[in-house]
Amino acid sequence: MKIAICPGTFDPITNGHLDLIRRGLRMFDEVVIAVAINPKKEPFFTLEERLELIRESVKNDRNVKVEAFSGLLVDYAKLRGGYAIIRGLRAISDFEYELQMALMNRRLDMDIETVFMMPSEEYSFLTSTIVKEVASFGGSVRGLVTGAVEAALREKYGAGKETAKSGG
Repeated sequence: MKIAICPGTFDPITNGHLDLIRRGLRMFDEVVIAVAINPKKEPFFTLEERLELIRESVKNDRNVKVEAFSGLLVDYAKLRGGYAIIRGLRAISDFEYELQMALMNRRLDMDIETVFMMPSEEYSFLTSTIVKEVASFGGSVRGLVTGAVEAALREKYGAGKETAKSGG
């Protein structure tokens, strides 16, 4: 069984993330969404909230698992029987960082490959940071995240703020 690990903080998960995960399922038998516990980051959503939002977002996707991990990604991948790490590249600016990480991961474990995937065109600009910023000002994030994530953002930023009814 070929298992791919799709790591990130997913704060929150976006439709861009889901696009990569679902397309990854065309190449791999199973995709594990590995939610990073990074003590250097202060996420907007708690780990439990992120895990729940991801599980809700992939509940209809077969062969997708959701787990939290800490430590080195390659150690986690090996523990899970991972064959590859899926990473998204939106723009050239992503490439330098992702290349450095891929080369370091290869140095740490040559048996685990990194697979770079381009997002679908409609999500090529999308980041969790942009989604949070738009939501913080009451803007619509519909079409950029699942309904569960949209509702969670509204709740976190204040139930009194309504998002625009138009699609995003």
